[in-house]
Amino acid sequence: MKTFSATPADIDKKWILIDAEGVVLGRLASIVAMRLRGKHKASFTPHMDMGDNVIVINADKIQLTGKKRSDKKFYWHTGHPGGIKERSIGQILEGDHPERVVMKAVQRMLPGNKLSRKVMTNLRVYAGAEHGQEAQKPEVLDVKALNKKNTRS
Repeated sequence: MKTFSATPADIDKKWILIDAEGVVLGRLASIVAMRLRGKHKASFTPHMDMGDNVIVINADKIQLTGKKRSDKKFYWHTGHPGGIKERSIGQILEGDHPERVVMKAVQRMLPGNKLSRKVMTNLRVYAGAEHGQEAQKPEVLDVKALNKKNTRS
């Protein structure tokens, strides 16, 4: 018996739609990362892009546990002396690009290599309920129903 290793002809990609309204950020990111990577498939091959295309809508309505909305900070540096900047997740979610919080959470759950950068191109995150992929007929994945801990009441 030989170990199965998928080839590009064996890959079957689907489109999945996830509604992030009321879902805890970390649990959502881990499910999306698993789907993007393809680990939910029996034919998973680590060196191939096996995952599905994932669409996340309502990214501005995600939930955070504890006091993360005010206490968790994102830092960056301008490159100039004393140029450290910070912004809380709450400020980002209320700003112009709340989808960046979900994108960053998913990116940090993937390994940092070339394949992960390619896999991230299969993720589309929208702040509102509208998305531009109706023609692909995505299947709806109800993350709230997978586990009662996925939502925050």
